[in-house]
Amino acid sequence: MKRHYIKWLLCGYIAFIFVQSLFFKFSDAYETQHIFGVLGEWSGLQWFADFGAYGVGIAELIASIMLFIPAIRLLGAGLAAGIMSGAIFFHLFTPLGISMPEFNVQGEVIGNDGGLLFINACIVFTCAIIVAIWEWVGGNHLFAKH
Repeated sequence: MKRHYIKWLLCGYIAFIFVQSLFFKFSDAYETQHIFGVLGEWSGLQWFADFGAYGVGIAELIASIMLFIPAIRLLGAGLAAGIMSGAIFFHLFTPLGISMPEFNVQGEVIGNDGGLLFINACIVFTCAIIVAIWEWVGGNHLFAKH
C-alpha cells in the first residue's frame, strides 16, 4: 500500500517537472534557445534548433498525462525515461555540458545553474525507471496477461 502512494508521488514529481518546463519550451525562453541552439549546431540539424523544444515539450506533456492513467502508466514512465535519457546523453556527450547558463530578462548571461538542470534530469530519469519497474512487476499495465 505504501508503494502505491510513493508511485503516485513519483508520477506527480515527474509531471510537475515536465509541465513547469513547458513554459520555457513553448515561450522560446533564452534558456531553451541556448540548449536547442547548441544541440542544433552540434548535430547539424537546424530544424532541431528551431523546433526541437516544441517536440520535446509535447512528448513531456503526453508522458505527464500517461503517468496518471493506470493502464498506460508503464508507457508514460518509459516515455519519461526515454526523454530524460536523451537529456542526460546530450548534457554528457555534446558541447552542451552539465552547467547551463542563466539569463536575465534582456537575454544576457548572468551566471550558471551549477548543473541543476542536469541533476534534475537524473532525478526524473531515476523516478521514471522506478515507476516503470513497479508497473511492470505489479502487472497493472496494458501488456499484462490477465
